[in-house]
Amino acid sequence: MTDSLPAGRPADGGEPPGGLPPTGSAPDAPAPAVGRGGRRRDQAIALGWLVAIWVLLWGDLSWGNVLAGLVLGVAVLLFFPLPPVTFGGRLRPGALLVLAVTFAGELVTASLHVAAVAVRPGYRPRGAVIAVPLRVRTDLNLALTAEVISLVPGTLILEVDRDRGVLYVHVLDVRGPEDLTAGRERTLAVERRIVRAVGSPAEVRQLDFEPADRRDHP
Repeated sequence: MTDSLPAGRPADGGEPPGGLPPTGSAPDAPAPAVGRGGRRRDQAIALGWLVAIWVLLWGDLSWGNVLAGLVLGVAVLLFFPLPPVTFGGRLRPGALLVLAVTFAGELVTASLHVAAVAVRPGYRPRGAVIAVPLRVRTDLNLALTAEVISLVPGTLILEVDRDRGVLYVHVLDVRGPEDLTAGRERTLAVERRIVRAVGSPAEVRQLDFEPADRRDHP
């Protein structure tokens, strides 16, 4: 079972009619200049995320895994440089705690659900691919939201449309349209918690808007 692409998306991959971004998103605005100190800070943050992802993938917090993650992270940043992603947000300890606690709870509940599906005799779960347009279309928000979604059992990011700010999410055990709606709402809830934890005040205000694709094509 595969959910349809966002309404209004032409087959040739062009922009949907009337799909203007919400006020303040400015996805095509030029990135601000970043000094040497800013680049080093951004690289250090990226290296920290790469090490954390490496440890999470192995599921074992040890000095060996941390050291291997550091070596691989440095190699990735040196040999496969990505476009600079600047951090212009604000760290909010309370919202960060909510994000961490909620993420831990979702890991437990999703793991139990996937385990129950796996051991259920004769049951063949149906999957679906849903398109979720985000409200904050920065590279950092796309990356963080996609990573958190992929780490939760039962959901996986298949594709990221960077230009339109859309995540294509594969969800497990879909029984009806209500499960598709719930999958979209979970993804947007993850985005909301991430933006409230590390986003700028302007990005937090964008959470009050519906994604452009959903406003223009209800």
